[in-house]
Amino acid sequence: MNRNFHPLLRKSLITLLVVFGLTEFYSQNTLLKDIEAAKLVSRHVSQDFRDNKIEEAFNTLSPYWPLPVNEINNLKTQTIQSINLISERYGKAESIVKVSEQNIKDAGFRETYLVKFEYTAIRLIFTYYKNSKGWLINGFKWDSDFDEEFK
Repeated sequence: MNRNFHPLLRKSLITLLVVFGLTEFYSQNTLLKDIEAAKLVSRHVSQDFRDNKIEEAFNTLSPYWPLPVNEINNLKTQTIQSINLISERYGKAESIVKVSEQNIKDAGFRETYLVKFEYTAIRLIFTYYKNSKGWLINGFKWDSDFDEEFK
């Protein structure tokens, strides 16, 4: 089977990286109390991606993500379409693997997971930011660029 992604899916399958510099805060109204709570969110969302429960994954992210609800809904719709296409072409999602975590003391935290399909994998990157009251999702990205994880 050809392991290269269709040109529309190549390089960055769909990038959902959202850095909230100028984004208005419509959706986010809840903060995570610590990094352990953030890790639970990342793991839960990764499991939902594995199980093709994309709507549930975005419902988990939404309360902690300072992004307008309509933007989250658009990202969810695009992701559902793309994950369905990946499943058709590259088989069923089989497992998740935690690849790495990085911590910037009292400022940021990032976790990376792979969702392994029969013939490829996608990478999920969760970035959290700590403000004066707690932790929130600063960005979420998923793509097919897991080659970057080899060091």
